[in-house]
Amino acid sequence: MSHELAVVMPVYNEQECIRDVVVSWLDVLSRQDIDFQMIVLNDGSSDGTGSALEGFSGNQRVEVVTQPNSGHGPTILMGYRKAAGIAEWVFQCDSDNEMTPDGFPALWERRHEFDALFGHRAGRTQSPGRRLISAGSRLTVQMLFGKGVTDVNTPYRLIRSAILREIVDQIPPDTFAPNVIISGALARAGARIYNHPVPHEHRKTGSVSIMKWKLWKSAFRSFWQTLRCRPRIENRASRRRCTDSTRTNAMADTDSSSQRAAR
Repeated sequence: MSHELAVVMPVYNEQECIRDVVVSWLDVLSRQDIDFQMIVLNDGSSDGTGSALEGFSGNQRVEVVTQPNSGHGPTILMGYRKAAGIAEWVFQCDSDNEMTPDGFPALWERRHEFDALFGHRAGRTQSPGRRLISAGSRLTVQMLFGKGVTDVNTPYRLIRSAILREIVDQIPPDTFAPNVIISGALARAGARIYNHPVPHEHRKTGSVSIMKWKLWKSAFRSFWQTLRCRPRIENRASRRRCTDSTRTNAMADTDSSSQRAAR
């Protein structure tokens, strides 16, 4: 792998804050003495986001990818696939600064103990509708895949590339909320999961891109796609368990043969 860490940051119409957000992440990551690469994905922004990101053109730590608008989920998946090919660990965060970089060191310092580490949104305030959707997403993941991740759609997650790569290969590229499915797949695979509270702040700039009835339509789409992905994830988890079992048995057979030879 080329780097220890690759950071995936999808961006859409964040001209007011994107420069400060990227700078703040560069500052925190640099102080951790990490060999890292930031992948900033400009998902067809129609404001001045692209111009603001041009200011990082000379920074080798920042790769800006500009593409036609495809949506938050497909953009994240593209970023995951790219990041998992260049770094040992992949971290995903959003560009609205609702969860600041200050919580990252607490995850990074415990990475050797776990396969996936999540910052769950502490102090988050939501409308009744959004609370219901969040609870429904959590319940769906628990019923289909099992328990593990506290905040199944949190945009603050650090995952080993070797595991993430296997999971994203099973997720269709047009998936609306891939993070929900990834959370379930990690639980189903028996990954070592760590949940840590990270303060969630109100959005100070821009606006939420999904509102009112579109929010419910998107929630139903996410539920349906998660349901359809379950067989793929289950088959992958089964193959992984079989592989692990075969490897364990082979090691046991080798140990037994060595003991017989010693006698």
